[in-house]
Amino acid sequence: MDLQLTEQRINELKSLLNQYGYEYYVLDKPTVPDLEYDRLMQELLKLEEKYPELKTSDSPSERVGGPILDLFEKVEHRTPMLSLGNAFNDGDLRDFDRRVRQAVGDTVSYVCELKIDGLAVSLRYENGLFLQGATRGDGTIGEDITANLKTIKSIPLRLRENVSIEVRGEAFMPKRSFEALNRVKEENGEEPFANPRNAAAGSLRQLDPKMAASRNLDVFLYGIGDIGGLGVTSHGEGLDYLDALGFKTNKERRKCSGIDDVIEYVNSWVEKRPHLPYEIDGIVIKVDSLEQQEQLGTTAKSPRWAIAYKFPAEEVVTTLLDIELSVGRTGVVTPTAILVPVKVAGTTVQRASLHNEDLIREKDLKIGDKVVIKKAGDIIPEVVNVLAEERTGTERDFYMPTHCPECESELVRLDGEVALRCINPKCPAQIREGLIHFVSRDAMNIEGLGERVISQLFTEKLIADVADLYKLTREQLLALERMGEKSVSNLLKAIEASKSNSLEKLLFGLGIRHVGAKAAKTLAQEFGSMDHLAAATKEQLISINEIGEKMADSIVTFFEQEEVSSLIKELSSYGVNMDYKGAKPVLAAESDSIFAGKTIVLTGKLEKLSRNEAKEKIEALGGNVAGSVSKKTHLVIAGEEAGSKLSKAQELGIEVWDEEKLLVELNK
Repeated sequence: MDLQLTEQRINELKSLLNQYGYEYYVLDKPTVPDLEYDRLMQELLKLEEKYPELKTSDSPSERVGGPILDLFEKVEHRTPMLSLGNAFNDGDLRDFDRRVRQAVGDTVSYVCELKIDGLAVSLRYENGLFLQGATRGDGTIGEDITANLKTIKSIPLRLRENVSIEVRGEAFMPKRSFEALNRVKEENGEEPFANPRNAAAGSLRQLDPKMAASRNLDVFLYGIGDIGGLGVTSHGEGLDYLDALGFKTNKERRKCSGIDDVIEYVNSWVEKRPHLPYEIDGIVIKVDSLEQQEQLGTTAKSPRWAIAYKFPAEEVVTTLLDIELSVGRTGVVTPTAILVPVKVAGTTVQRASLHNEDLIREKDLKIGDKVVIKKAGDIIPEVVNVLAEERTGTERDFYMPTHCPECESELVRLDGEVALRCINPKCPAQIREGLIHFVSRDAMNIEGLGERVISQLFTEKLIADVADLYKLTREQLLALERMGEKSVSNLLKAIEASKSNSLEKLLFGLGIRHVGAKAAKTLAQEFGSMDHLAAATKEQLISINEIGEKMADSIVTFFEQEEVSSLIKELSSYGVNMDYKGAKPVLAAESDSIFAGKTIVLTGKLEKLSRNEAKEKIEALGGNVAGSVSKKTHLVIAGEEAGSKLSKAQELGIEVWDEEKLLVELNK
C-alpha cells in the first residue's frame, strides 16, 4: 500500500471509529459489535505504527474515553483513569508477558480479574466519608454523578477507617435487573436497552437520582487511584485492603504465577461466564508487584503492566421458521422470531424478540431466511442480520396484523410510539398478563401463583380479574393439575398474607401505565391512602418532583374509570389494605414551615452542615430535596463552588439562598 492510499485508509478508519465512539460513549446506542470496533482500532494502530508520520493528534488511538456530556458538572481526576490495551488470543497474552519480563525480569506474578461490562467510575473519600463520584470521561476529566452513585447500595457511604482515598471500580446492571427493565420498556412501547452496559451507563447519566435508584445497579471495586502511603506492596494486597475498608470487590480473582496459569484461568471463564449473574466481556491481567508496575510505567493512553483479554462475541447461523405474536399487559403486540434451535453462549436458543414491526422491516426479515443470531450482552437472544445471499426464493414476507391476535380488536399505534397496541381493556391476553404482574414479587408477591397456575385459573374461568384471586377456595385449587394439599394450603396463606401489604405494592400491582415500583412508593408516601390518591388532580400530582405530566395524566385517567372504582371497592371488601404503612413525610397542610411542600436543591459545599444533615432537616420540616434543578424547583441552596445547578437556577429565576440564610430558617 503506497503512502497516499495508506493516508486515505487511516482517514477512513478515524472517521468510522470517531462515529462509533460517539454512538457508544455519548448516545449509549452502539451500532456495531465490540468485536468490529476492536478490529478497526487494531488496523489503525498497526498502520500508525508502520507510518508514524501519518499519526495525528485527533486520532482515536490517542483518546482514552469518549467526549464529556454537558449534563453534569465536570471533575478532574487526581490520578488519570487510563484505558487498557487489548489481547484477543493466547499469542497476544504471551507477547504481553514477554514484554513485561524483558523489562522487570522473569520473576513475575499476575492478578487476573473478571472484566465487568459496565461503566468505569472513580470514588473519592475524605476522612472515610464518600465525597464525590465521577465517570471516567476522557480519562482526565469525568462527570460528577455522586448523587446517582449514592443510590448503589454496595457503595459504602462511610468506610471502616477514616482514610482519604480515591478508588476505581465498575458500576454495572445485574442480568436480572436488566431483563426486568427491558420487560417494562417493551410493555410501555419504548425501545429496550441493547445490553446491560448501556443500561448501566444510561442509568448513571439520569439527571434524577431516583430513576437511577430504580434501576438496581451494583459495583465492583478493582483498584486504588494513588496507592502511595498505604503500606501496600502489591495489587492483590490493595484489593484485600479495599475489602477491609468495606468495599465490594470481585472474589473470582486469582493470583497467577506465570502466563500459562493466566491462560488456563482465561480459558476456564470462556465456559463459565454464562452462569454468572452479571455480564463480563473479558479478563483483566495485571502485574501484581507495585514496584514492577512502577518500573513498567505507562504509555500516553494505557499502563504497560496490564492488559484486557476480550472474549469474542459468539454469533451463529440458524433459520427463521416463523414469527409469533404475543400481547402484553399494556396491550403492546410484540413479534418473536421462532428459530431452528441452536446453541449460543452456552444455552440453546429457539426464540428471539424482534421488538416491533420497524425492526423487522429494517432488517428485511423474511420467514425462511438464514439469520445470524447472538445474545445481546450474552443474555437476550437477538437477530443480528439476514444472510440475504442465501435466499432460495421460498422465503415469505411477514406483515403485522391489523387486529389483535387474541381478541380481534383493531390495533393502534399511539403518537410517538413504534409499538402496535390492543386498546381493548377486556382483551384476554392483557387480563392474563396483568394477573401475572399483580402476583409478582415487586407487586403483591403471592408465592405459588406463578404464570402456570394463573394461566390454569384463567383458562378454567376461575378468575377474570385480580379481585377474583381473593375468592378462590381450597376445592377450586385442589381441582387443578399438580396442586396437592400442601401447595394449596401454602397458596391460600400467601393470598391471605398479601392483603396486609403496604399501599405501594397494590398500586404497582394494578399496573397503572407509566407507574413503576419506585413511583408507586412515592405516590403511596405522598397521599397515604388509595382514596386520597384516587381524588388527586393532575396539578397535585405534577407538583411532586418525580411525577411528570405523562404519568399524572395516566393516573388521573386510570382512577376516572368506573371499572377501576368498582375493583378497588371489591378488593377493599375482601380485606386488601388500602393505606401506606411506612413513615409518612410531613405534608404541607400539616406544617407551617417555609419548606413545607417545596422542592429544594442543594449545590456546592456547605461549611456548617453536611449535605445529609441539611437534607434530613429540610425533609423533617416537610420539604422535598431533589438532585437536579427544574421548573418544579422552588428553592436552591448554594454553598461554595456551586456550579451548573446554580447557573440553571439563575436562568430559570429560581430563588437562591446561601448557607447562612438556610441556617436562620432551619432554626426558627
